[in-house]
Amino acid sequence: MRLHITVDDALVAELDRRAGSRRRSAFIAELLRRGVEDERRWDDIEAALGAIPDRGHEWDDDPGAWVRDQRAGQRRSG
Repeated sequence: MRLHITVDDALVAELDRRAGSRRRSAFIAELLRRGVEDERRWDDIEAALGAIPDRGHEWDDDPGAWVRDQRAGQRRSG
């Protein structure tokens, strides 16, 4: 699909330096893909906020000890 966008001259010059004038569309499409994917990830992160309760975890009393125990278990099984 074709889109019509307006971009200032300095940005087009930078685009051409990075992608070349013959690869503008492909370069812009790739940047849009990345940007949309980043936005989706942020949507997922924001939707997950608050999903894990603040209390009631195994690590609440001593997080450092819990991490050490987890790491020791990984060394034994791995």
